[in-house]
Amino acid sequence: MSSNIAQNYPYSSESETERAATVGRVLAGNESLAGTVKVESIGLPDEDRWWVWKCPTGDCPGLLHAAGFAVNAHAVYTLCDSCGRTYLR
Repeated sequence: MSSNIAQNYPYSSESETERAATVGRVLAGNESLAGTVKVESIGLPDEDRWWVWKCPTGDCPGLLHAAGFAVNAHAVYTLCDSCGRTYLR
């Protein structure tokens, strides 16, 4: 069975303020994506720092930022700041 839930190591970390600003910026530019994230994820707990991963999409230079927890999987729901794709981590 294939899955997009990654078993890889984080690339870096970022503060809650940095994470929220990046996710907000990406979602503000795409109403369809914002709706998808709202339906497929739930909120995050209060944390000082969050992991960041490298986007696995081909030549995409972007990073994956935590956008919530997946509704139907035990995983962090992430959003790429460059290509706008979502992944579970």
